[in-house]
Amino acid sequence: MPKLAKGSKKLLFAWAFYDWANSVYTLVIASAIFPIYYQALFKAADVETVMVFGGQIRSTPLISYTTAAAFLLIAFISPLLSGIADYVGNKKSFMKFFCYLGAFSCIGLYFFNIENILVSLMCYFFGLVGYWGSLVFYNSYLPDVAYPEQQDKISGRGFSLGYIGSVLLLLFNLAMVMKPEWFGLGEGNEASMAAMRWSFVTVGIWWMVFSQYSFYFLPQGNKSKGKVTPKILLNGFRELKGVQDSIVENLQLKRYLIAFFVYSMAVQTVLLVATYFGEQEIGWGGDDEKTIGLISSILIIQLVAVLGAELTSLASRKFGNIPVLVVINIIWVAICIVAYSITSPLQFYITAGVVGMVMGGIQSLSRSTYSKFLPETKDTTSYFSFYDVAEKIGIVIGMLLYGFIDQITGSMRNSILFLVIFFLSGVFLLLRVPKNKTN
Repeated sequence: MPKLAKGSKKLLFAWAFYDWANSVYTLVIASAIFPIYYQALFKAADVETVMVFGGQIRSTPLISYTTAAAFLLIAFISPLLSGIADYVGNKKSFMKFFCYLGAFSCIGLYFFNIENILVSLMCYFFGLVGYWGSLVFYNSYLPDVAYPEQQDKISGRGFSLGYIGSVLLLLFNLAMVMKPEWFGLGEGNEASMAAMRWSFVTVGIWWMVFSQYSFYFLPQGNKSKGKVTPKILLNGFRELKGVQDSIVENLQLKRYLIAFFVYSMAVQTVLLVATYFGEQEIGWGGDDEKTIGLISSILIIQLVAVLGAELTSLASRKFGNIPVLVVINIIWVAICIVAYSITSPLQFYITAGVVGMVMGGIQSLSRSTYSKFLPETKDTTSYFSFYDVAEKIGIVIGMLLYGFIDQITGSMRNSILFLVIFFLSGVFLLLRVPKNKTN
């Protein structure tokens, strides 16, 4: 395979192109088609709760808890796997494994049903594990392929490619769902449900096929240090401890990571539950209007997010990373307060547009800010493993709290309003990050 120089246009594009390949998961599975399909299954069966492990639970807390469990596993295995990958120098192989695990799990969602809810949720569970597990290694490539002055731009470019690619597939999937007869699936609600299941298959195929370009050009990893032995299995946790000690001594990095942990907890929770919120809390009218409305909202978010990511990159170069992140967190506070009271489709569309402007920006800028704050090291996987573990533990806490408040109050609105606390805390903590020429 070709060995490309660090910072070369082809290598940077190959890295960013993995966002094109895998972002269809976050859009079609996590955000758009699957949440609609999931809620439609319960409605078609005329049930609000299911029996799981001896107890009755509503559909939305169930998916929240399943999501939290997946992220808990990811948080545990990430340092284990990254330690092995750094030692044997084959982090690309691990990235491939999780890519294929996620892709085949998406295909498995074709068989999702309430009658076999636990088995069905396992496909959803491993889809999450595959997607986020591959990101541990994907993110760790950023300082390997790009110089510091390139990282903000190429990080934003990756998100932009992801938004564009995922929107293209979602438009195709939307045509399948709304006009299933065009694709030989028949007519009526059952045909639309079948089209949704086939959408999950298209995600898995898209993810596997387009990832091959990135896999071809990305380097295998750092030079191998030897074979894996039982002792090496704990290397990741030892490296994580070393990273923690390094971060404790680096006041800027420590305070930034604490701030990131808090506000990312809220951001990721909002993104994971937005469609479930829209499906339950907004008055759409009929089922067709609801399906079109929810998917249109997601498309608005994705299309606006392309512009948002680019504008955030420009703003960070002019004003600095931390000030821009502070402003974005304040906007998120306003979004959550407004979302508590919205009921109409128009209000939901407007809110979705604002979410899109800040969604891509806060994700890409958070990743590149962390990358720029890192000390000089070849062990980038361990540092990004620490970053990802912090993010995943935050998601676990956020989803558990969200699901718990939803379950005890019977309304997702109360959970959304609760997230304001995390965004306000994020603003306060970001203001405490010491300043230098990079932020």
